[in-house]
Amino acid sequence: MSMENSTEVTQFILLGLTNVPELQVPLFAVFTLIYLISVCGNLGIIVLILLDSQLHTPMYFFLCNLSLVDFGYSSAVTPKVMAGFLTGDKVISYNACAAQMFFFGAFVTVENYLLASMAYDRYAAVCKPLHYTTTMTTHLCVQLVTGSYVCGFLNSSIHTGNTFHFSFCRSRVIHHFFCEIPAVMVLSCSDRHVSELVLVFLVSFNVFFALLVILTSYLFIFITVLKMPSAVGYQKALSTCASHLTAVSIFYGTIIFMYVQPSSSHSADTGKIASTFYAIVIPMLNPLVYSLRNKEVKSAFKKVVEKAKFSLGLIF
Repeated sequence: MSMENSTEVTQFILLGLTNVPELQVPLFAVFTLIYLISVCGNLGIIVLILLDSQLHTPMYFFLCNLSLVDFGYSSAVTPKVMAGFLTGDKVISYNACAAQMFFFGAFVTVENYLLASMAYDRYAAVCKPLHYTTTMTTHLCVQLVTGSYVCGFLNSSIHTGNTFHFSFCRSRVIHHFFCEIPAVMVLSCSDRHVSELVLVFLVSFNVFFALLVILTSYLFIFITVLKMPSAVGYQKALSTCASHLTAVSIFYGTIIFMYVQPSSSHSADTGKIASTFYAIVIPMLNPLVYSLRNKEVKSAFKKVVEKAKFSLGLIF
């Protein structure tokens, strides 16, 4: 019976953020603007880093991958949300739902470990500046980034498989605007207690392991900064960490709120608000944080603009 029910499922219905007709077009406009800023900002940072040789350092290698990941998980969710506002079509196929869950979960987990890798990079830069080039080698940076992607896609494979092995014989209406794990899991008529424990355990491990690396790194950074006799060195050390600290602060709160608790304790509306922030808004904020607070990124952008003006001047 369970097998029969599970094979009958071919699609789900996403309730979305709101069913108020008057809000559909304004929300479409807002989400389109957010998505365009996110895409342009993240791809822009990737292009800047690739074009400017002065940005070919470990810090910007990690930032390039962070922007790629932000673009990835924003694109896994936002276009479907925008289409729902514009056309009113809130149906998503079984396979599309599984794919959306997989790629979103993979990219979010990769970002989690990339932020930890960036914290270690900042620790090496501030606490061991004389040994920085020998510590943060190209080989180590590639290993850290590759490990982040492996952990992300492996973790997402476990969660997606764990969710879609259920029988869905109850309502197929997902009280969310995308196929997030807790929102889909509650539709199952199977016993999901073990799966919820697996979800909480793995997400807790991923988040708190990365946070432990980040907090330990910054503990050593602040101890080192406090020992600096020069105010200039003090300010320089803090400026190198400011953007990363901001990105960390806006990422982890909502992740912990959403996942490190059983799905039965979630409020649907509260979950939607939190998910909107970290699934759609954060990918837009990260490039703004790194571009507005980073002198090297600003300088690289000015160089690209000046080269573009010069090239246009030659053409015309």
